[in-house]
Amino acid sequence: MSEEPARPEFAGENRTRSAKESAIKWFLFVCAALSVFVTLAIVATLLFDAIEFFTRVSPVAFFTGTSWSPKIGESFGVLPLVSNTLAVTVLSALVAIPVGTASAAYLSEYATDRTRSVLKPALEVLAGIPTVVYGFFALVYVTPALQAVGVPVSTFNLLSASLMVGVMIIPMVSSLSEDAMSAVPDSLRQGAYGLGATKFEVTTTVVIPAAVSGIFSSFILALSRAIGETMIVVVAAGMSPQLFPSPFSSIQPMTSAMVQLSTSDLAGGTAAYYALFAIGLTLFVITFSMNVASNWVASRYREEYE
Repeated sequence: MSEEPARPEFAGENRTRSAKESAIKWFLFVCAALSVFVTLAIVATLLFDAIEFFTRVSPVAFFTGTSWSPKIGESFGVLPLVSNTLAVTVLSALVAIPVGTASAAYLSEYATDRTRSVLKPALEVLAGIPTVVYGFFALVYVTPALQAVGVPVSTFNLLSASLMVGVMIIPMVSSLSEDAMSAVPDSLRQGAYGLGATKFEVTTTVVIPAAVSGIFSSFILALSRAIGETMIVVVAAGMSPQLFPSPFSSIQPMTSAMVQLSTSDLAGGTAAYYALFAIGLTLFVITFSMNVASNWVASRYREEYE
């Protein structure tokens, strides 16, 4: 076989190629820098307006107050909103974590390649459904279904909203957990099978412990998504902040309170207006802390194999 003759390079062509590479490098740098700048600008906006709020309302009263009524009684206690947000997160986790983990174990260890190629994209379609559709489904179908089986829920309630938030974050748990389980080397599985272990024993005692850092990170990231969910709770959970929420009654998480403030007829420059940014900053700190914790857990318990 004859070899292809080497293509001659000229000085002008090399300069053109170098200029193109430099332009691509700077374009990519500008894209990366722009994303960082936008993030910092959003944080700075939240911070400056939240500071303006705290010059009018004591931070102690905001973080320890048990009553939220910014427009009527000018009560700015954020504890009921935080309590309601955490209630939605916990109940949705009770739905998403078991179902998502079991789905990931099936896709990783039991499903054939053909089955996985169908089920995984179908499961991830759930993540592409607009969240307002989930809220509408919770209000129109889930709540009447619960009432039909005897659960004493009101029209707007914590339970229906949490169930749909849990369904919404199942794809995040299952997809990320399945990736972590699939990354476990087959040599570990073969070693366990060589010792006489069953497939279930291999899954529960070898694969899941080896992938625990990735699985746990998927839990935290999914719960961060649940904390920041807005449209489902706006449509299905109601507008009644409760310090001790009941699953059967109306509540109001932080995101729902922000929507209520932003769509009301509040005048700019009032304390109630700046409360919007104080809630946003509180929500940002909570989700940011969870993401940092997720990264720490992933790096702390990551298993590396050669």
